[in-house]
Amino acid sequence: MSYKPILGITMGDPASIGPEIAIKALLQKNIYEICRPILVGDAGVFQHIIERLNLQAKINPVNNVADAGFEFGVIDVYDLKNVAIDKLVFGEISAMAGEAAFQSVKKVIELAMAGELDGTVTGPINKKSINEAGHHFAGHTEIYATYTGTKKYAMLLVEDKMKVIHVSTHVSLRQACDLVKKDRIIEVTQLLHDGMISLGETNLKIGIAGLNPHAGDSGLFGIEDDLEIAPAVAEARSMGFDVEGPVPPDTMFAKAATGYYGGVVAMYHDQGHIPFKLTGFKWNSEKNQMDSVKGVNITMGLPIIRTSVDHGTAFEIAGKGIASADAMVLAIESAVQLSKYRKSKV
Repeated sequence: MSYKPILGITMGDPASIGPEIAIKALLQKNIYEICRPILVGDAGVFQHIIERLNLQAKINPVNNVADAGFEFGVIDVYDLKNVAIDKLVFGEISAMAGEAAFQSVKKVIELAMAGELDGTVTGPINKKSINEAGHHFAGHTEIYATYTGTKKYAMLLVEDKMKVIHVSTHVSLRQACDLVKKDRIIEVTQLLHDGMISLGETNLKIGIAGLNPHAGDSGLFGIEDDLEIAPAVAEARSMGFDVEGPVPPDTMFAKAATGYYGGVVAMYHDQGHIPFKLTGFKWNSEKNQMDSVKGVNITMGLPIIRTSVDHGTAFEIAGKGIASADAMVLAIESAVQLSKYRKSKV
C-alpha cells in the first residue's frame, strides 16, 4: 500500500476565501488517494461554508487527529471552536478572525512538532487581523520560525518551471537593500538547492539575481552587486553549486520561465513575487476575476513541512463561491512530495 501522509490544513482567516478553498480542495477525490487530510480550525465555519455554497460534503468534528476517518465526502476538522458565526462577516478585518486564524496555525505546528502530522498546509491569513488580535508577526513564515525555533529559513515559491527563493521578504524596500549580504545569499542558495532536490527537480542550475538595475553595471548603479552578490556566487560555486550571477533580474526571470534555471534567488519580496505571479495567476478581464491562481509557498529550513497557497485572503470575493482552489490543491500535492522525500531519507 502506497504511503499516504497525514496533512494538517489550516482554515486561514475565517472571513476570507480560506475555508472555501480548503473544502473545495478536499472535494477532489484524488486528494484522498495521495494523502490523509484533516482541516484545523473552527468546524462551524466549514459547516457554514458548505451550507452557504451548497457544497456536497459533511463535516466530522474531532478533538484528536487519531479520531479522523479520512473518508472522501466526510471532511475531518480538528475543531478549535473559536469563531462566533453570528459575528463573522466575510471580507472584514477583525481581531476575532485574526485570533482564530492564528490559533489554527499554532495548533497545526504543535501537532506536526509532536509527530501527529506528516506535514502542514496553510490557508491565507490577513496580517492586520492577526496583529489586531495581539500577535505581531509579519506572516506565516515568521510564525513557523518562532514556534519551531528555526533561525535559518527562507520562502520558496514553486509553480511549474519557476522556483524562486528570497533573500528577504516582509520588510521595507530600504531594509531589503541592507539585507543583501554574502552569507545570507549563500544560505538561501543552499536552502534552494535542498528544496529543488526534495521536490524532484533534476535541473540544479541556479540563477542568482542582481539587486540594482543591470546588476549594478560595474558599480555605475550601485555597489551591492559587486561587494556582496558576486562574492557569494563565487563562494557558492566553490562549494559545488551550479550557480550563475549576479544576473540582471529582467533577464534572469525570462530565462527561468523557460526552465533554463532549476531555481533562482531573488533579493527581495517583490523582485521574486511579481514575475512568479505573472506565471501562475490568470486574470479574466471579462468576468473581472481570476480564472486560475496557481503557486505554492514553501518554508525551507524548518524541522517540519510547511506549504501554502501563494495568494492572499481575497476578501472581495469571500463567501461568493467563486474562489479557485488550484493553489490549495498544488500546496497539498507539494506537501505530499516533500513528505515522501523525507520519509525516504529516514
